[in-house]
Amino acid sequence: MKTVFVSFLLLLLTTPPSFAVDGLVTRKSAVSVKETIDRLETLAQKKGLQVFVRIDHAKGAASVGKTLLPAELLIFGNPQGGTPFMECAQTVGIDLPLKALVWEDAAGQVWLGYNDPEFLARRHAVPDCAVVQNMAKALEAIAITVTAD
Repeated sequence: MKTVFVSFLLLLLTTPPSFAVDGLVTRKSAVSVKETIDRLETLAQKKGLQVFVRIDHAKGAASVGKTLLPAELLIFGNPQGGTPFMECAQTVGIDLPLKALVWEDAAGQVWLGYNDPEFLARRHAVPDCAVVQNMAKALEAIAITVTAD
């Protein structure tokens, strides 16, 4: 029993922080932050999603004399997916449109992260909302495509 506990504790202490955030789906990217976010923006537009804004957090930090590793956020969506989700719970609107963050960690690994639609559904007390599974599958497919080598 002691060995199991120690193993579990070691796992917790050595797991990268990106996996410790509840409701955040993360995926390693094989390319740079810029290339990953460029791919994401292009693919989102090709799939008919509206790109609302792209935010360069490192550039923002530099504007106030601070330094951050590369990190960019893309806010995107489509009323065809978002509206049915909000019909399940109007409060989902606080989490929409969708967002994806691409960042480089201290070891130089690039990550893509986004809010898990199933987590959002639980957060807003609509775990059975019909649109959630399709939204999760679509986001996963996009993430796989834009992070590939």
